[in-house]
Amino acid sequence: MGLFEKLTAKAIANRQRIVLPEGNEPRTLTAADNIIADGIADIILIGDPAEIKAKAAELNLANIDKATIINPADEAVIDKYAPIYFELRKKKGISMEDARKVTADPLYLGCLMVKAGDADGQVAGALNTTGNVLRAAFQIIKTMPGIDVVSGAFVMVLPEGLNYGTDGLLIFADCAVIPEPDAAQLAQIAVSAGKTARDIAGIDPRVAILSFSTKGSAKHERVDKVIEATRIAHELDPNLELDGELQADAALVPAVGSSKAPNSQIAGRANVLVFPSLEVGNIAYKLVQRLGGVEAVGPVLQGLAAPVNDLSRGCFPEDIYKTIIITCNQAIGLKGE
Repeated sequence: MGLFEKLTAKAIANRQRIVLPEGNEPRTLTAADNIIADGIADIILIGDPAEIKAKAAELNLANIDKATIINPADEAVIDKYAPIYFELRKKKGISMEDARKVTADPLYLGCLMVKAGDADGQVAGALNTTGNVLRAAFQIIKTMPGIDVVSGAFVMVLPEGLNYGTDGLLIFADCAVIPEPDAAQLAQIAVSAGKTARDIAGIDPRVAILSFSTKGSAKHERVDKVIEATRIAHELDPNLELDGELQADAALVPAVGSSKAPNSQIAGRANVLVFPSLEVGNIAYKLVQRLGGVEAVGPVLQGLAAPVNDLSRGCFPEDIYKTIIITCNQAIGLKGE
C-alpha cells in the first residue's frame, strides 16, 4: 500500500472536518466533491451559498449539497466568531468593529472555526498568497506548545531501488518557510519534522540535522549553529532520536555513517533530514525530485497548534484533494497526543 493509500484509509477511519475558505473556486469545489464522494472528510465551504451552488451545478458536481456552507456575510456567523478574534487581538488595540470586519474575511473565519473547535483543519491558497494564508493562522491558531516557528516539510517518496530512509520515505525540512533559521529555530524545525514523520509518513523519526561537517571535521560558525541546534532539540524532545552536525552521506549511508560518526545512533540510518537553511533545503528537495525521480509530497506546514495548509495558486484539483488528506492526518496526529 502506497503512502496516499495509507493516509486515505486513516482519514476515512478517523473522519475530520476540513474548512475550505475559497468555497466558490472551481478547483477547490472539484476536490471537495471528490473528497465527499470518497468519504474522506466532512467538508465546510466558506462563501455565498447561491454562488457555490451555481458553480457546483456548472461543474456538474453531485456531492456539494452534502458539504456545510458558511456564508461569511451572515450576521449570525459574525456574531459567533468575532468575539473570539477580539479576545485574541484586543491587546493589539483592535476594536470589536474591527474584529467583525476581519471575521468576514474567509481566511480568518476558517481559522476562527478551527480555533472554536468547529473544524479540525483548513486548506487554502488556490486564490490567496502564502503570506495571507499564514497570517491568519499565526494570529488565530498560533503554534504548538514549545514551538514558536512554522516551517515546511516535504515527504520524499523514493522510487523502488533507492533504499534510504524508512520504506523508501524521507522527510526534508525546512524547504518552504524560514530563510535563515537560528539555532533555536532550527531545533524547533527538527522537532516538528519528527512529528511530521509520525503523522504523515507513518514512520518512527530518526532525525539528522545536516551540515557540511561531520562531528568536528570542519570549524565554522554555521557548524556551531547546527551543534547548538542539536543540543536544544534534545532539550525540547529528549525522547526524539536525533543527532546533528552530520553530512548528508553520513546521515544516509550506513558505511559512511559508521566511518565518519561511529558513536552516532542516527548516522547511516536517518529518515528525517533537517537542512541548515531554507536555501539549502529548497535546492536539495528540487534536485532530488528532478534528478532522482522522487515524488515530493508537500509542503506540509508544521508547528501550528492545528493544521492549516497552503496551496500553490497554480494547483490542480488533485493537489487540493491530496492536501486535504494530509491535513486530516495532521489533525488526527494532534488529537492523538
